[in-house]
Amino acid sequence: MIGRLTGRLDHKGEDHVLLDVNGVGYIVHCSDRTIAALPPVRSPVALWTELLVREDLLQLFGFLTLQEREWHRLLTSVQGIGAKGSLAILGVLGADGVARAIALGDANAVKAAPGVGPKIALRVVNELRGKAPAMMLKESGADPLIETTGPAPSAEPAPTGEPAGLAGAQAEALSALSNLGYAPVDAARAVAQAADGATDTAGVIRAALKLLAPKE
Repeated sequence: MIGRLTGRLDHKGEDHVLLDVNGVGYIVHCSDRTIAALPPVRSPVALWTELLVREDLLQLFGFLTLQEREWHRLLTSVQGIGAKGSLAILGVLGADGVARAIALGDANAVKAAPGVGPKIALRVVNELRGKAPAMMLKESGADPLIETTGPAPSAEPAPTGEPAGLAGAQAEALSALSNLGYAPVDAARAVAQAADGATDTAGVIRAALKLLAPKE
């Protein structure tokens, strides 16, 4: 099992990169978002990886964060979502965006990924809804595994995603709500909605509690 690769970025393709690791070139398939976030060619870089093994095929898939790789594993566990579909969803939404869409039951957000139809998007949301709270509690927004020696090369900005601080605030808020006795799925949905207007942990908790309050 190849879990991580560290080496020199030799090539960027449309859906893959070529990583030179001690003279051996590895083709690693990545989402659009990941490729856009990588530094220029010939820079040192590291990627978390997932190895797909079939009778006639070996493919490596690369991710900047462990959270992104875990979502890839969960997405590909859904019938009808292969590795290509998972990368399409992660490319459009990012790991935090996937967690938010599933927590909110937002199949339309998942459907925005190329090649993902409405039935498959709804299946993703329904089957993974129970996984969203645990994923949101995991450390998110960690620094990507881009390793450099000397001055760090400037990387192209990744497509817009959740700020790292907000992701941490959501995780802390979800933990607090769970400790108060709220069901994980309900708490995750409220935290995802509350994140629209709050930027810190206290703000997310206050907004989420209002959403969870009994309706008169």
